[in-house]
Amino acid sequence: MGVYETLFRFAEVSHKYMGDPGTHPWAQGFPLTTQLPGGPPLPDSIAITAADRMYPKADGQPPLREAIADYYRHFHGAKITADNVAVFAGGRPGIFAILLFLLEDWQVAIEETEYTPYWDILKLLRRPTVLIPSNPQNRFRPTLADHPTAKQTLLVKSNPCNPTGVTVKAADLQRMVDHYSQPGRAALFDEAYEFFCDGGAVSALRHVSDIERTDLFISGAATKGLQVPGMRVGWIVAAKRHIELFRNYSSLGMGGISRASQLYVTQLLQRERVAQAQQAVAAFYSSQRKRYADGLQKLGLELFTGDGGFYHWLKLPKGLTGDAFNERLMQHDAAILPGRLCDMARRGDAGPMGQMARFSFGPLLASSYDNDLAILAKCL
Repeated sequence: MGVYETLFRFAEVSHKYMGDPGTHPWAQGFPLTTQLPGGPPLPDSIAITAADRMYPKADGQPPLREAIADYYRHFHGAKITADNVAVFAGGRPGIFAILLFLLEDWQVAIEETEYTPYWDILKLLRRPTVLIPSNPQNRFRPTLADHPTAKQTLLVKSNPCNPTGVTVKAADLQRMVDHYSQPGRAALFDEAYEFFCDGGAVSALRHVSDIERTDLFISGAATKGLQVPGMRVGWIVAAKRHIELFRNYSSLGMGGISRASQLYVTQLLQRERVAQAQQAVAAFYSSQRKRYADGLQKLGLELFTGDGGFYHWLKLPKGLTGDAFNERLMQHDAAILPGRLCDMARRGDAGPMGQMARFSFGPLLASSYDNDLAILAKCL
């Protein structure tokens, strides 16, 4: 699946795991898990009681669900309660559940260039799919005019987009929310990279007037902005009738999420801490985005990156494919994600994403920059 093809090949070539000390994990989508400049410290421990060793509630512990709802109310003006929140083991299980229970006569609309596991889930569940043009011709920036007009359509969209970093916000996001709030339409907004936006965090929930009258789903997680991917805590915000379905699904398909992880993430969602984290994440990663953009462009790489996320979406020169570039990089314990794995039509190296690559600066310390650019220059 997606990035794992690269991880397995990296292990085969280097006899190391990407992310180990001395490796250069430019293919991976995780943030720094240490305190950022100006950011809040990450707790070292949690207190566990006898009650916390019991089974968790199927849809998440009430304090965590309330903390998630309070976050969206306070920072985005959302009109939701804890009853609009279901907790999952990260973002992907929630996304999987939505697509699993989608009615069979509905189609999925998805951008041509998107988050790699979407393709695997849609194929596994055999969902009919229509592609929204997102390619070098429109610089990976489709508009609502490119979306299908047919009813019985669910949009699946990462925002900011993984891998491109292109972010739909303000009036454009309002129009998209309004369009998919209509009867016969639905949308899943995957907001894993919400904190990583120039100009502040972006959420579709800011533009939803009454979620109970929609089939909108907002996916969030502690894995990126809150810097704890190992806690495996994500959530879906939706109408209460959908949350009830997820609660029933969890009781038979997941058994709930670790209480210890939920306790940890509840601490991270305190208002003052979130405000500090949002500012620190945006400042640090915006700086990294600009710094690497300057360096990559000086190496002759064409960038299509937006203003969100922690990736650079780039085109390799002289017909070089992502896989061929990786064979060079792996000799230096480095790798990128080949663009073909972000192609929702899976057209391979001959397709429009064959020369594209996703370069992740998410896990990189500021001090690694000079060495990173030296390796890239050598391999180019």
